[in-house]
Amino acid sequence: MPDFDVDFSDTKREKVIEYVSEKYGHDHVSQIITFGTMSARMVIRDVGRVLDYPYSETDKLAKMIPNELHITISKAMTQNRELNELYETDENIRNILNISMALEGMPRQASTHACRNSYNKRSC
Repeated sequence: MPDFDVDFSDTKREKVIEYVSEKYGHDHVSQIITFGTMSARMVIRDVGRVLDYPYSETDKLAKMIPNELHITISKAMTQNRELNELYETDENIRNILNISMALEGMPRQASTHACRNSYNKRSC
């Protein structure tokens, strides 16, 4: 199906969506959903929180992940010797990282794409 990018001012966007809905039918128009995925640092913090691991320790562990686009925990362990040593020697860290690696990259939240407005809150 074709798509329209409605990159219009917030004050006029609703009128554009209304026009497209009237022209093509309300049942043929929807807004696009976007997914936020669990990045390496984020998933470590989430898993640590769920396992009731101290935040300061979880934060320290998450900060060992290099600030690199699309970095994975596995790749970070090859780049950061200290992180790899903690994984090898500390059972709690190994547990957190194993669970984190299993969840890494999975969707964390879904939301309507940035063009969200009050007129049409449906999503694909």
